[in-house]
Amino acid sequence: MTWFERNTHHWGEWTVEELAAAKGATRVSLVVPARNEAATVGDLVTRVRAALMDTVALVDEIVVIDSDSTDATAQVAADAGAAVFASAAIRPDLGSHPGKGEAMWKSLFVTTGDVLVFMDADLVEWDTHFVPGLLGPLLTRPAVELVKGFYERPGETGPLDGGRVTELVARPLISLLHPELSGLVQPLAGEWAVRRSLFASLPVPTGYAVELAALVDTLSARGLDAIAQVDLGTRGHRHQDLLDLGVMATQIMAAMQRRGLDKLDQRAPQGQDAVSLRQFRPVDDRIEPVERSVLVAERPPAEGCSS
Repeated sequence: MTWFERNTHHWGEWTVEELAAAKGATRVSLVVPARNEAATVGDLVTRVRAALMDTVALVDEIVVIDSDSTDATAQVAADAGAAVFASAAIRPDLGSHPGKGEAMWKSLFVTTGDVLVFMDADLVEWDTHFVPGLLGPLLTRPAVELVKGFYERPGETGPLDGGRVTELVARPLISLLHPELSGLVQPLAGEWAVRRSLFASLPVPTGYAVELAALVDTLSARGLDAIAQVDLGTRGHRHQDLLDLGVMATQIMAAMQRRGLDKLDQRAPQGQDAVSLRQFRPVDDRIEPVERSVLVAERPPAEGCSS
């Protein structure tokens, strides 16, 4: 049985009541890093609080980490019932950087959960089952330490069109450097969950590379079977423009460079003309992997070829 078969789940495998019972004394913190998301963060906090705190005690706290917002993000989140902290004000002795990863790292100093669930603040098409879906493997499988969500991300041309940096940067890097992780449908997904003990032990890039770095470092420290993924259905959010995606791609490349991109010539298949690239496509009502052989052959200098 492959990792994909062992460790891929669907959010409907567990009921909220089953997970609340399995939770026991474990504390769960929902962490929402946010920057200028006043239009959407209030709805996220309100709905999760009503469904998973007031109705059933699955989430113990909702914490919004405000990353230098210039709009009413902090006030809207507080009015909806979240505990709100300015990222720059948390542990000022450690300094401050702008960025999503910084906000997530700073959350370790103001949350109390044994398990942290991360959700992006800009969601417009989602449901509260995202949280119990991510918690399912962590609360029922002790060996699992990090859980990634995956979902259809509708774009202009299809149900998986939303993940441009994933397809153009992250997945090729994984195929070349860490093929063990190629079974992850959406390695850059902003919805994921992790045990505090693991996350607190990892270096955390301050920008958008936090998700991929966490996977690579967990693979190194805990092994592949410490990672699981859950199909969460459909997710919609505000898409970034092309130049902002360039920033994201640069941060991801920099994080991978720190983790061995400079040794690519040692990791790449020497003497081979193709690399296996695993991609994912919707088939009926599910997402299935598709293996593609990518030609990477190179010709020698022509001046050295005898006639």
